[in-house]
Amino acid sequence: MEPTSPSLKGKTALVTGSAAGIGYAMAQGLAKAGCNLVLHGIEDADSVRPAQAALEREHGVSAAYIKADLADPKAIEGMFARIAKEHGRVDVLVNNAVTRHFSAIESFPTDAWDNALAVNISAAFHTIRLSLPGMRERGWGRIFNMSSVYGSRAVPNRIDYVTTKTALLGMTRVVALETINSGITCNAICPGSVLTPSIDTRVQALMEEKGLDRDDATRLFLAGKQPILRFVEASHVADLMVFLCGPAGRDITGAMLPVEGGWLAS
Repeated sequence: MEPTSPSLKGKTALVTGSAAGIGYAMAQGLAKAGCNLVLHGIEDADSVRPAQAALEREHGVSAAYIKADLADPKAIEGMFARIAKEHGRVDVLVNNAVTRHFSAIESFPTDAWDNALAVNISAAFHTIRLSLPGMRERGWGRIFNMSSVYGSRAVPNRIDYVTTKTALLGMTRVVALETINSGITCNAICPGSVLTPSIDTRVQALMEEKGLDRDDATRLFLAGKQPILRFVEASHVADLMVFLCGPAGRDITGAMLPVEGGWLAS
C-alpha cells in the first residue's frame, strides 16, 4: 500500500516567483495536497489566469495571484496586507523568486548586483518576518527557502546567484533556531539543474549551435555537473516539500536538502 501525502486542506501557501517554472511546480505539488495558493510574480495578471484556473480546476483549491516587485519592501508589505485581508494567513511560505545576471565580476553591473541582493535575499527576510507572527500564533508553519546546488558550489560569471543562494542557507539556519519547538520549521531546498523555461532556451541554443538532438544537448549541458545527465524533475522537488509539511517533517529543520542527482557527491 503506497503512503498517502499529508493533507494541507484548509492551509494557505504563498509561493513567490510562481507564475511559471519551478515555482509553479511547487504550487502544483502543494495544491495536489489540498493547499490553497497565493501565486506571485511580476507578470501581468491576465497572463497568469490560465495557470490559476488549472490549479483550481484540477485540485479544487483557491489560487489567487499578486503582482509585486520584491525589490521594494513596501510592495512586500502591501502583498501581505492583501493576503491578510483576503486569505487570513500564510501557513506555508516558499521563497522561490530569483533574479540573475551572467557576467564576470569586473564587468558586473552594480544595479544588477543590488537588485539580486534585494530580490534573492532581502525579500526572503521580509516575507519570513511578516509570516512568522501568524505562524507563531497558530503554532504551525513551514518555511522553505529555495537555494540551489550553487549554495555549495561555485561557477564563474554567476557572482550574484552563487552569493545569494549561499546566503539563503545561513538565513535558513538562523530562522530554524529561532523557531525551535514552536511548530514551525525552516529548511532550504537545493535543486540541481531543473528544466525551467530559462534552461530550456539554453538547451535549444546548444541544439542549434552543435546540431544535436535534445537528448544529446541535454547530456552536453549537464556534463561535468549533474552525474545523472538528465534534468531533475520539478515535481519531485515539490514532493519533498509536501513531505516536509507533514507530521514526518516536524523534526527536520535548518536542513540543506539537495535534490541534484549526485552533483554534490561528485
